[in-house]
Amino acid sequence: MLTLVGVLLAIAFCFFASSICIAVVLASFMALVADPAVQYLERLRVPRTLAAGLIVLAGAAVLSVMIYGSYLKLTEFSDNFDVYAGRIRELIAPISSRVQHVQQSAGELVKDATPAAPKGSREVQVRDSTAWATYLARGVGSLSGALVIAGVVPFLVFFMLIVREKLYTAFKALATSRLDIDELVTKVKGLVVGYVVGNVWIGALLAVISIITFWKVGLKPAVALGIVSGLLNLIPFLGIVLAVSVPLIAGLVQFQSTGQFLLVIAVVSALHLISANFLLPRFVGSRLDVGPVAATIGLLFWGWLWGIAGIFLAVPLTAIMKLLADSDPSLARFSNLLARNPRIFLLRRKVTAGEKRAQPVLKETG
Repeated sequence: MLTLVGVLLAIAFCFFASSICIAVVLASFMALVADPAVQYLERLRVPRTLAAGLIVLAGAAVLSVMIYGSYLKLTEFSDNFDVYAGRIRELIAPISSRVQHVQQSAGELVKDATPAAPKGSREVQVRDSTAWATYLARGVGSLSGALVIAGVVPFLVFFMLIVREKLYTAFKALATSRLDIDELVTKVKGLVVGYVVGNVWIGALLAVISIITFWKVGLKPAVALGIVSGLLNLIPFLGIVLAVSVPLIAGLVQFQSTGQFLLVIAVVSALHLISANFLLPRFVGSRLDVGPVAATIGLLFWGWLWGIAGIFLAVPLTAIMKLLADSDPSLARFSNLLARNPRIFLLRRKVTAGEKRAQPVLKETG
């Protein structure tokens, strides 16, 4: 019961202090990924503080360039929004007219069949349900919360890289003899680095194929759209919708035939299916040792807890929970639930004295 209460309290803390938890988890993952580069600079006689600062500044510069490029594209899209909206209205005009005709016919039938409301009756207002966008932004909160997390994470990464040895000593003292902290840290580091590197390589492959496809169909700018679509294809569940939407929106003012739309949809969908069912399980999932059912439940849980940030972090967080369960013998059953290939546990029960006396008879008659 105490364990259950502790787990519920931890979930409540992660829910209400989501901004803090997301910042710490993101900084921890980034520090694990950046640590090999810092160690390489240390071997070149660069002090660790300077090496950590250089790596953090380089990463921040790359992210800033990507964000600025995305901002320019969004600004260009907003400037041409009237053109895109007009093109969309032209495409859906036949469908909209038919739907409107069906609605008018159904409204007339309902109006004829519904009795008149009595005098003095009041209208009941139905409150709209919460928009899905609020659930996606649940962990981050508002735009200011996202900016705070973006501003805090680089400093956390820098400090974590500097005090790596002190953090390692503190975790080792905290774990005492229950966990093999050396093996656990090695496994977590290999898991996070392998997950990030594997996704980067697969995303680069998808981006190259997308760029070639967009260039062949005459979609411009093919390079920018291909990179964005290829990286969006890595997002679980929503990836295929986002990866298809980006080139289709750009193609509204460029494509002249339906075949171009169909070709883009077919190629991007095929890339998503190949990456989700072959590439990611083969080159990334083999490092995680998490079953597909556990990964799906993890996506639902972390997405409910932290919104879109939880969806991005769900797979590595679920895999780390599996590693923690592997390190503690008392959590072997829980680890078995998350495993890709569950083990079979033999149930043992006490044998009564009557059963012991009956065993020779059974052997003789059987």
